[in-house]
Amino acid sequence: MSHDSSLPGDDAMPAAVDGWLCRSCGNTDPPPGSAQGCPASAAAQRCPACGSARVIAHPELHRLAIAHVDCDAFYASVEKRDRPELIDKPLIVGGGHRGVVATCCYLARMKGVRSAMPMFKALELCPDAVVLKPDMARYHEAGMKIRRLMRALTPLVEPLSIDEAYLDLGIAAATVADGGASPAQRLAALARRVEREVGVTVSVGLGPNKFLAKLASELDKPRGFAVIGAAEAAAFLADKPVRMLWGVGPAFTRRLATDGITRIGQLQSLGPQALAQRYGRIGAQIAGFAAGLDPRRVTPWRPTKSVSAETTLARDERDAGRLTALLPPLAERVAARLAKGGLVAEGVVLKLKTADFTTLTRSRRLRAASDQAAPLIDAASDLLALELRDGGVSGRGTAFRLIGLGAHPVRDRAGDPSVPDLFAQVS
Repeated sequence: MSHDSSLPGDDAMPAAVDGWLCRSCGNTDPPPGSAQGCPASAAAQRCPACGSARVIAHPELHRLAIAHVDCDAFYASVEKRDRPELIDKPLIVGGGHRGVVATCCYLARMKGVRSAMPMFKALELCPDAVVLKPDMARYHEAGMKIRRLMRALTPLVEPLSIDEAYLDLGIAAATVADGGASPAQRLAALARRVEREVGVTVSVGLGPNKFLAKLASELDKPRGFAVIGAAEAAAFLADKPVRMLWGVGPAFTRRLATDGITRIGQLQSLGPQALAQRYGRIGAQIAGFAAGLDPRRVTPWRPTKSVSAETTLARDERDAGRLTALLPPLAERVAARLAKGGLVAEGVVLKLKTADFTTLTRSRRLRAASDQAAPLIDAASDLLALELRDGGVSGRGTAFRLIGLGAHPVRDRAGDPSVPDLFAQVS
């Protein structure tokens, strides 16, 4: 059992003097005889204070202040917390209009189950899994408790969803009585407190900026703590695929591949000037990320105004049936994002792009706010039917190269008991 301590402000922590930390007790004094300047050597040993093997060593550890904190398999973790009999069982949380996986525990992930996978496929891969419908009220309650603990460390918390956020602890020393504790020490204490008080685990990524902190948080899941420092960033990124860069989506990944560029190191070799000349503004942007730079600041939460998903078709399409069939998977993606963010839609927007790149948008208010896919599908289908029939602005027979579905406006789901849970009807 780990030796948990409180967040800074409850019990003073020793000031960090070395790039070493025990995540179990907060000790920063490395084992006697640890090779100076060799984090791998120090990390391979146990904590001399508590005996834990959950230690981390990095030369920049106590100088970095930007973190990405992400709950581990959040929905599934809350379910296992409340149902101890499921601890050792593979668990899938999902259902919905078309029967998809919302999330799953790590036992199910080891069998190949992934979020957004059709439920029938997930059960083929993991037939012994327990399947539960989501309980968004419980997940939202747990997520809000974690967010309050984050804000006890720093006011600069930027939520990405109900279960993950960026934190900037660079100003935390001025806002909490931390006794000289470094951001890394405070983050380790946060992880212990979340586990103790909320009953779920988190993984922490620490870096000099948001981009590297987000990448780091994925390196040591679950219950992890990983660091990517500024000095090692370019080398770390060099052999990684270009799709890992912030802002590089599927379309631009394909464009880069057409030019023979698949690895970040190739972008590093070309340099900012060549990338800007070849790809314009986005080229200049990805040059910075390829070098491990990120100018974005951690900014406190601002209300989300819309949530959307779209798909570009392999060939221009004018058939009403085939276009309508594309709406359910888009609605499922939007509904999942609404639920994860604790939001509900009050209206639906249909987006169409014609073969000549003209963009059309049509919108409709919902009768009742919802985070389910079914009402989004119904409203978007009606809008599409109106657009395709005689009298539609696009005209009969118009072919489309892109279709999208959005929720707009959206608002916080909290405090609205009339809104049904996502996946309330399992198909």
